[in-house]
Amino acid sequence: MTAEELMQKAIEARALSYSPYSHFAVGAALLCRDGTIYLGANVENASYPVSMCAERNALYHAMMEGKKKDDFVALAIVANGEHECSPCGMCRQALSELYPSSAPIYLGNLTGAIKETNTKELLPFAFRKEDLQK
Repeated sequence: MTAEELMQKAIEARALSYSPYSHFAVGAALLCRDGTIYLGANVENASYPVSMCAERNALYHAMMEGKKKDDFVALAIVANGEHECSPCGMCRQALSELYPSSAPIYLGNLTGAIKETNTKELLPFAFRKEDLQK
């Protein structure tokens, strides 16, 4: 699957966003080795910390279906903005632990712009489980 095809799936997911507060709809599509694609959209709440970002929504959905880090091949994230949509800090932290460090992450917008990155570039000094060791 091409980056453009996966981005189109993220655009489809974006249509499911519930974003009445920020009015910033985000969609994500997570491609797995077996060809399964898990969609995610941001879901907001009046109590902002209770909200869920699109990329974590897709990632956690896949994990609840039994997928593991090694199953993930590519992730696309899209929103309507001048620049490509980049994950927030919480999503970067989750991706740094649960998504393969060398797998592509495609950041995009509705004008067709796509930037390829990975978790190492998004969060070079991630807090890791090894940091919890005494």
